[in-house]
Amino acid sequence: MNYTIEKVKEALSLVNDPDLKKDLVSLHMIENINIDGKNISFDLVLTTPACPMKNKMKDDCIKSIYNIIDKEAIVEINLTSKVTTARKNDDEFLKGIKNIIAIASGKGGVGKSTVAVNLAVALAKTGAKVALVDADIYGPSIPLMFNVVKEKPAAVEVDGKTKIIPINKYGVKLLSIGFFVDPDKALVWRGPMASGALKQLFTDGDWGEIDYMLIDLPPGTGDMHLTMVQTVPVTGALIISTPQQVAIADVRKAANMFVQEGINIPILGIVENMAYFTPAELPENKYYIFGKDGCKKLSEEINVPLLSQIPIVQSIAESGDNGNPVANDDNSIVGNAFKILAERVAQQIAIRNSEKLATKIVEIKN
Repeated sequence: MNYTIEKVKEALSLVNDPDLKKDLVSLHMIENINIDGKNISFDLVLTTPACPMKNKMKDDCIKSIYNIIDKEAIVEINLTSKVTTARKNDDEFLKGIKNIIAIASGKGGVGKSTVAVNLAVALAKTGAKVALVDADIYGPSIPLMFNVVKEKPAAVEVDGKTKIIPINKYGVKLLSIGFFVDPDKALVWRGPMASGALKQLFTDGDWGEIDYMLIDLPPGTGDMHLTMVQTVPVTGALIISTPQQVAIADVRKAANMFVQEGINIPILGIVENMAYFTPAELPENKYYIFGKDGCKKLSEEINVPLLSQIPIVQSIAESGDNGNPVANDDNSIVGNAFKILAERVAQQIAIRNSEKLATKIVEIKN
């Protein structure tokens, strides 16, 4: 049998990444091939540690080696990852941050911050380096949902500039205006002050290397949204909604804001929150108390994927109040739902990075 590195590459060149539609060799996803007798080992470098197709690709690699080289080959595959980015190598602004994801909703009360928090935790649990910026300047909720209300970020000197060290909880780096204001007092700021504060969260944070930075935006469309797209290069947007028509109508506006001419930020997908009610004592039952498939119909209408339908259960509200996100619980229905959502979001980002133009800061002309 022909046990050579060239023959191994030939076999692996017949295996495609199911999402990127190209073979693993041309995508440079195969590294460190080693042959010792009938033992063949190599690294399979995934586009994200949250890759939902990793087991399929691993199995396909083994089958191809059996078919092309030898059915008695002993194949050892080390799964590793390098998160992709569409940012330019010479872009010095927020240099270590590979992907920036805006999390938006057309209206308040749809659980946008709950989704942002649990998605961040679920991504971090895969081994990804994750940050979460609370951009809801007037109603910051991230400190409460991570149980860090009383913590204050420290400062450090970096190249002669004062940088803020984000709070680290559950493997997620956090910054929120809530860390710097009295939580019991209303924040009475005019638009320019709020926009300036948001910019500082991005530019003054000592973020280091980050695979996924999530931005929890205020509901609706307005100053904060324009400030964000003009301040940071956004990879894509994730839209959160509930199934009822009043929420869907507002989601259309939020989606249109990102894809309109002059902004052109891809929508990674829609998440339907509070999709149905499942009683703890009847886990197989689903009650569609806010309507059924509203987001599914919208996703088909605007041609973006529906990434998840998150049920409404009591544990979600409780976990938000006590600062222990439900995504930490792998054994719960909702915890597993956020695990799957994290995989699908990472998957959409990898596809976006392979197909779309480089990310950049939006220049909006008055």
